[in-house]
Amino acid sequence: MEKRNSKIIKVAIIGPESTGKSELCKQLAKECNTIFVPEFARNYLTNLGRPYTYEDVIYIGEQQMLLEKEYEKRANKILFCDTNLITIKIWLQVVFKKVPFYMDVLINQNKYDKTLLMDIDLPWQEDPLREHPTMREEIKQLHVNELSSKNISFKLIAGIDHQRLENAKINLLDIMH
Repeated sequence: MEKRNSKIIKVAIIGPESTGKSELCKQLAKECNTIFVPEFARNYLTNLGRPYTYEDVIYIGEQQMLLEKEYEKRANKILFCDTNLITIKIWLQVVFKKVPFYMDVLINQNKYDKTLLMDIDLPWQEDPLREHPTMREEIKQLHVNELSSKNISFKLIAGIDHQRLENAKINLLDIMH
């Protein structure tokens, strides 16, 4: 396993669909004069041209990890990651009811300095790629359970509009300058 740049602080921003992960990544990266790792799934699925499969989601997870390694080389002190393997694992559980045996090993190897879990207090935004408007509470709880089972500390980020960004910044005070 390739050793990561320990000078870069990695922040995972995870949670159910339509909870503002991508927007928060953009805002925090701008505040910190750095970059963020975009969600690989969005571009991949937009251009897929067919319904996705279990194998596609596995591929998305692999590519998300590769993007993180690539972006880490260019980040300025902090790297915000729009989703991670925990969200990929939950996606596999919810849609396919199965997860590859090695997923937990990869999750345990791919460490973050901070994890922010987005709350479901934002209104649902329709999007052709979003699938589970009625399962947000359940999916949020799956994230909480997964983080807890792996002893990963996290902060739940709530708030509408600018308040969400402010709540995230409060929880990142020790790393933001």
